Amino acid sequence: MSSDPRAPHSARLLVRQARWIAEEVVELRLTRRDGLPLPPWEPGAHVELTLPSGLRRAYSLCGDPQDLAVWTIAVHRAPDSRGGSRELHETALVGRELTVDGPVNRFPLLPAPGYLLLAGGIGVTPLLPMARALAAAGLPWRLVLGARDRSRLIYAGELAVLGGDRVRLVPQDEAGLPDLAAELAAAPPGHAVYACGPAAMLNAVAELCRTAVPPRPLHVERFSPAADAPQNTEQGRFEVLLRRTGLRLAVPADRSVLEVVRDRVPDVSYSCEEGYCGSCETSVLAGTPDHRDSVLGPEERATATTMMICVSRAASPLLELDL
Repeated sequence: MSSDPRAPHSARLLVRQARWIAEEVVELRLTRRDGLPLPPWEPGAHVELTLPSGLRRAYSLCGDPQDLAVWTIAVHRAPDSRGGSRELHETALVGRELTVDGPVNRFPLLPAPGYLLLAGGIGVTPLLPMARALAAAGLPWRLVLGARDRSRLIYAGELAVLGGDRVRLVPQDEAGLPDLAAELAAAPPGHAVYACGPAAMLNAVAELCRTAVPPRPLHVERFSPAADAPQNTEQGRFEVLLRRTGLRLAVPADRSVLEVVRDRVPDVSYSCEEGYCGSCETSVLAGTPDHRDSVLGPEERATATTMMICVSRAASPLLELDL
């Protein structure tokens, strides 16, 4: 599958199975009712579910990319949930169909001589398929998974079998926080670093990689906004022209582009509404976006060819979007 983050696919999938895999974590297995194969995907990909309430939420695929009969996701019930994880935990979903969009991959496993995979809690979900792929390819890798206690070490048994001493499980109540500096120091300089987990952990990894000599190549997947992400504060009115539909819409200072667009194009893709999941990424055909997301890197922002319409705004009076 291409790593193009806008790869289109939408289907009604059956929730075939739900099971507890760790404290406050439920695993869902999704299949086609007719038994036909699902689209292929690569490690790091996610799908977007439309929940029975109408909420849309993105979740990493954590199953085996070679198994096209089923897509597997794992969902942590977050205490500060805006409704998505709570609904998935509290709703009887087995036997029901959900609309699933994707797969989309903004966190691809890129070629490197070796890999250090750093996970915190539910952040292990996109890294588990990477570990499987690296083990199958015979490439050097190491995975470190931290959690508050052993009951929250997601897929601990499978990881231990898969990697043996290449996997380090760190329950915080027994061993404290993972020693990220030591893990990075022990990894050969050319090894790529992939990290997913709480914002504090990712910020610490980013700083360690930035200050390393030489700097370490880092790839991050966020499940919450970066601490230094620009806030979506009010900014003056501008307009968006939706090229495909021909609509010209005014975006007032107190509304996002996504909110305004959804008034007229309700099926536009979105999920987190905080600029970190990438689900609402939209091509910019003309104009200059004011990026306020946690997804795009400096090089992607400089091209001004795409934006996250849930939080980003305009640095020009008019934006033309591929909608």
